[in-house]
Amino acid sequence: MNPDTLQIRPDSWRRFRESPVLHSFLRHRTAQVSAAVLLVYLLASILASVVAPYDPWDLTQFDIMDSEIPPAGSAGADDRFVLGTDAMGRDMFSTILYGTGISIVIGIFATILQGAIGISVGLVAGYYGGRLDSFLMRVADIQLSFTTLMVAIIVLAVFQATVGLEFYEDFAVVAIILVIGIAEWPQYARTVRACVLGEKKKEYVDAARVIGLSPITIIYRHILPNTFSPLLVISTVQVANAIITEAALSFLGLGMPVTKPSLGSLIRNGFEFIFSGSWWITALPAMVLVVLILAINLLGDWLRDVLNPKKYD
Repeated sequence: MNPDTLQIRPDSWRRFRESPVLHSFLRHRTAQVSAAVLLVYLLASILASVVAPYDPWDLTQFDIMDSEIPPAGSAGADDRFVLGTDAMGRDMFSTILYGTGISIVIGIFATILQGAIGISVGLVAGYYGGRLDSFLMRVADIQLSFTTLMVAIIVLAVFQATVGLEFYEDFAVVAIILVIGIAEWPQYARTVRACVLGEKKKEYVDAARVIGLSPITIIYRHILPNTFSPLLVISTVQVANAIITEAALSFLGLGMPVTKPSLGSLIRNGFEFIFSGSWWITALPAMVLVVLILAINLLGDWLRDVLNPKKYD
């Protein structure tokens, strides 16, 4: 075994243990609780098929005669359904587990897509500058003039009308990810461009040019790693925004279909029953959504504070 390998691992572990991020996390109760909540959400979503007592996507596993059964502890509750049932007789605990998984998947992959587009545009615009920079930033300005929700409503409404509801149900997740991802890329582009403008004038970039490295190598191997701190912060915010956007679209009937519920569609399905006494159909998914977004935002606030370079000046 190469002796250098034996030296790298302890040094890497020591740097990690001594890093200000880990030190701050171990002393920050809010960050710890937020991370724990997110971990529970992720594990519950990944293991939904194992943890959930019923499969809400399987029509044979629920009965309309079991509709609107209240949660345990309420009058008329059923021991089979801890959190009650919805208007179609589906177990609320199972649908919330599956719905949370869909919302998280959409939030993560929509953020990855907008990050891939926005980071590439920001790197190119900031490094090359000139007319290319002006053109790309004007495109970003035009994109920002339209709200994400407005763009998503128009595109998804046209898409549903064109392909039909049956086809849309099979590709709803992909369609929502594409719409949210493409609509939100300017957030990344502007952040990365600002970072690149500051980094490209530094000595290590000049040294890379002198030794003959190509612009693509300089951009992605040397400049991009120095933009990770702000990108990590903005990504947490964008994941939360993507989940909220999906929930809003589903609530308006343009997001996830009833057969494949997300948190937004679950809130929408029970909204008409909230004044008839079946409050849990809307309230429980809404509470799960609020806690999820709050945990992500609190973790993002902590990352923003701990990764702020001015804090260590």
